[in-house]
Amino acid sequence: MSNQATLVIIKPDGLKKSLTGNILTRLSETKLKIIAAKIVKVSKELAEKHYAHLKDKPFFLELIKYITGELHQDNRVMVLIYWGENAISKVKDIAGATNPEEAQPTTIRGAYGRILTSGLYENVIHASSSETEAEREIKLWFNPQEIVFPLYPVEKVTLNNVEMEVWK
Repeated sequence: MSNQATLVIIKPDGLKKSLTGNILTRLSETKLKIIAAKIVKVSKELAEKHYAHLKDKPFFLELIKYITGELHQDNRVMVLIYWGENAISKVKDIAGATNPEEAQPTTIRGAYGRILTSGLYENVIHASSSETEAEREIKLWFNPQEIVFPLYPVEKVTLNNVEMEVWK
């Protein structure tokens, strides 16, 4: 298998419960390289794009409230790109099953996840499920210049009349 990139999101409950260090320590066991990382305030629009494939599910609205921090009154996630051989399967193995009750206790979700009374999986971490999903998610969460080396083809464009904040 060749090198691949995978997106990891430490969700609002992971940040609020100060589990970031524990989760990063567990992920370091994969021996993969972190090639991008940032803390993001998740907008409803970004959340809906990220979970677009689940928009017809009954839990979709609660999922959006979860990832945007509305459920935990903490609107922060940590987003990372891990890169290396078999990155997707290595991260998925350490993350554990999506349902925390089915996840092995030695996995991140098994150790820190829980199921809310509503049935929502509060599973602390997101990990890309395939190379196609990883590329879609990475392009959604990161701009090319935020990643330490080029993962996917890019093009140079000039954008006119773009207003942006800069440091004073």
